[in-house]
Amino acid sequence: MSTITSSRKASFYILAAIYFVAAGLGFLTYRFLSFENINSFLALFIADVVATIWVWMYGMFYKNVSVYDPYWSVLPPVMLTCWAIHCGNIGLIGALVLIAVWYWGIRLTGNWAYTFRNLDTEDWRYTKYRTEQKPFVFQIINFFGLNMMPTIVVFLAMLPAIDLISSIETWRAASLPMWLGFAVCLAAATIQLIADTQRHRFAKEHKGEVCKVGLWKHGRHPNYFGEISMWWGIWIMFVSVNGFSNHLWYLVGPVAMTCLFLFISIPLMEKRQLQNKPGYAQYKKETRMLI
Repeated sequence: MSTITSSRKASFYILAAIYFVAAGLGFLTYRFLSFENINSFLALFIADVVATIWVWMYGMFYKNVSVYDPYWSVLPPVMLTCWAIHCGNIGLIGALVLIAVWYWGIRLTGNWAYTFRNLDTEDWRYTKYRTEQKPFVFQIINFFGLNMMPTIVVFLAMLPAIDLISSIETWRAASLPMWLGFAVCLAAATIQLIADTQRHRFAKEHKGEVCKVGLWKHGRHPNYFGEISMWWGIWIMFVSVNGFSNHLWYLVGPVAMTCLFLFISIPLMEKRQLQNKPGYAQYKKETRMLI
């Protein structure tokens, strides 16, 4: 689009400004709705949607859906921290939730920053939809499928954490299942860290080849396995305090996250790998999908 958007440094500054304003809009939306006596969880969701629409608008302006990419990992730690401060509940359990989500968020955002080039570069998945669909159809997919759907899925996955932080139970001593859920979250983010590091190192020395080293030797998508496990860990933390039967519908979050990767992200990625990397078909036969 211009020399500004082709600059990696300038693109970072532009995205930072976009997300700063998005956070402000989300905050103001929540404050306004709170004065209208709207349910706090619903107000949070609407604020999330407003922030997403702001980011989507700039993706439209720059003709680059990847403007939305950092939203996935930036929103949860920021929103949960603001929520904890708002509720005044940062006891041991609340602290464990925040530590887990911040560790995951920093790691995932760091990986995005490492691979980010500039605002002129769009993720191949988005470009695929853009080139294969008619403009009007693509814009529908862009808004609902590529921006709003991930926002909804992540919000649903965060609900157990939001509920847990808002409860007075956060001041209780952490039980063994709570520590188990916390350990699952830390292990999940660490698996992602190791998997992405191994993949980046391999790609530098073996461009175009199938990565079969480290965790990738045992699973075709260890990074996705880590992402899925992260949100199951959050759910385990919630269940450890509130029990399995309470708010059983909170299962929809980790289940939706699992389905998103199993039925959308992984098939799309594997189709590309089969087309571009010789030997991937054999690798697929020999190696399990996740574990």
